[in-house]
Amino acid sequence: MLKPAKTEDPKEKPKADPPKLVGRIASIPADKRFVLIQSFGKWNIETGTILTTRGENDRTANLLVTGESLDQFAAADLKSGTLEVGDAVYSRHVPQPSEPSSEPKAPSPSLAPVPELPE
Repeated sequence: MLKPAKTEDPKEKPKADPPKLVGRIASIPADKRFVLIQSFGKWNIETGTILTTRGENDRTANLLVTGESLDQFAAADLKSGTLEVGDAVYSRHVPQPSEPSSEPKAPSPSLAPVPELPE
Protein backbone atom coordinates (compact mmCIF):
# COMPACT_ATOMS: atom_id res chain seq x y z
CA MET A 1 0.00 0.00 0.00
CA LEU A 2 1.33 3.40 -0.91
CA LYS A 3 1.49 6.04 1.77
CA PRO A 4 0.68 9.63 0.85
CA ALA A 5 3.71 11.88 0.65
CA LYS A 6 4.16 14.08 3.68
CA THR A 7 3.82 17.75 3.01
CA GLU A 8 5.39 20.40 5.15
CA ASP A 9 3.01 22.00 7.58
CA PRO A 10 3.27 25.78 7.09
CA LYS A 11 2.48 26.28 10.78
CA GLU A 12 5.38 24.06 11.84
CA LYS A 13 7.59 25.77 14.39
CA PRO A 14 11.28 26.25 13.57
CA LYS A 15 13.47 23.72 15.32
CA ALA A 16 15.86 24.97 17.97
CA ASP A 17 19.53 24.20 17.55
CA PRO A 18 21.15 21.96 20.17
CA PRO A 19 23.05 23.77 22.95
CA LYS A 20 26.48 25.01 21.86
CA LEU A 21 29.51 25.00 24.15
CA VAL A 22 30.63 28.65 24.29
CA GLY A 23 33.02 28.76 27.24
CA ARG A 24 33.81 27.85 30.82
CA ILE A 25 33.41 29.52 34.21
CA ALA A 26 36.71 31.33 34.79
CA SER A 27 35.98 33.22 38.01
CA ILE A 28 33.30 33.50 40.68
CA PRO A 29 33.56 36.50 43.05
CA ALA A 30 32.91 35.86 46.76
CA ASP A 31 29.36 37.30 46.64
CA LYS A 32 28.42 34.81 43.84
CA ARG A 33 26.10 37.34 42.19
CA PHE A 34 27.91 37.19 38.84
CA VAL A 35 30.60 35.18 37.09
CA LEU A 36 33.28 35.66 34.47
CA ILE A 37 33.10 33.35 31.49
CA GLN A 38 36.17 32.50 29.43
CA SER A 39 34.87 32.17 25.87
CA PHE A 40 36.00 29.47 23.45
CA GLY A 41 36.08 31.83 20.47
CA LYS A 42 34.68 35.20 19.46
CA TRP A 43 32.05 36.31 21.99
CA ASN A 44 28.91 37.19 20.03
CA ILE A 45 26.25 36.41 22.63
CA GLU A 46 23.60 39.15 22.92
CA THR A 47 22.96 40.99 26.18
CA GLY A 48 20.02 39.41 28.01
CA THR A 49 20.64 35.91 26.64
CA ILE A 50 20.16 33.07 29.11
CA LEU A 51 23.10 30.66 29.27
CA THR A 52 23.23 27.32 31.09
CA THR A 53 26.13 25.65 32.84
CA ARG A 54 26.93 22.03 33.52
CA GLY A 55 29.40 20.66 36.05
CA GLU A 56 30.24 17.49 37.93
CA ASN A 57 27.46 15.56 39.69
CA ASP A 58 24.82 17.10 37.39
CA ARG A 59 25.41 20.58 38.82
CA THR A 60 23.64 23.22 36.71
CA ALA A 61 22.99 26.96 36.74
CA ASN A 62 21.30 29.65 34.66
CA LEU A 63 23.19 32.82 33.76
CA LEU A 64 22.02 36.11 32.26
CA VAL A 65 24.53 37.78 29.91
CA THR A 66 25.21 41.36 31.05
CA GLY A 67 26.89 42.63 27.89
CA GLU A 68 30.19 43.41 29.60
CA SER A 69 33.18 41.72 27.98
CA LEU A 70 36.92 42.19 27.62
CA ASP A 71 39.01 40.09 25.24
CA GLN A 72 38.05 36.45 25.87
CA PHE A 73 36.14 37.13 29.11
CA ALA A 74 32.47 38.09 29.53
CA ALA A 75 30.32 38.74 32.59
CA ALA A 76 26.98 37.12 33.40
CA ASP A 77 24.65 37.35 36.39
CA LEU A 78 23.91 34.15 38.30
CA LYS A 79 20.12 33.69 38.20
CA SER A 80 19.70 30.19 39.65
CA GLY A 81 21.57 27.01 40.47
CA THR A 82 25.10 26.34 41.64
CA LEU A 83 28.37 26.38 39.77
CA GLU A 84 32.12 26.15 40.20
CA VAL A 85 35.14 27.37 38.31
CA GLY A 86 35.65 25.17 35.25
CA ASP A 87 31.97 24.34 34.64
CA ALA A 88 30.98 24.29 30.97
CA VAL A 89 28.84 27.17 29.64
CA TYR A 90 26.28 26.54 26.89
CA SER A 91 24.20 28.79 24.68
CA ARG A 92 21.07 27.71 22.87
CA HIS A 93 19.84 29.59 19.82
CA VAL A 94 16.05 29.53 19.48
CA PRO A 95 15.07 30.78 16.04
CA GLN A 96 12.17 33.19 15.67
CA PRO A 97 9.26 32.23 13.39
CA SER A 98 10.12 33.23 9.84
CA GLU A 99 6.62 34.20 8.76
CA PRO A 100 3.98 36.13 10.68
CA SER A 101 0.74 34.30 11.34
CA SER A 102 -1.76 34.65 8.51
CA GLU A 103 -4.68 34.62 10.96
CA PRO A 104 -6.22 38.07 11.40
CA LYS A 105 -5.94 39.45 14.90
CA ALA A 106 -8.94 40.93 16.67
CA PRO A 107 -8.45 44.61 17.43
CA SER A 108 -7.51 45.38 20.98
CA PRO A 109 -10.36 46.91 23.02
CA SER A 110 -7.97 49.60 24.22
CA LEU A 111 -7.52 50.73 20.62
CA ALA A 112 -11.24 51.11 19.88
CA PRO A 113 -12.33 54.68 19.10
CA VAL A 114 -13.71 56.59 22.04
CA PRO A 115 -17.26 57.88 21.38
CA GLU A 116 -17.75 61.61 21.69
CA LEU A 117 -19.94 62.80 24.54
CA PRO A 118 -22.80 65.20 23.78
CA GLU A 119 -22.25 68.72 25.02
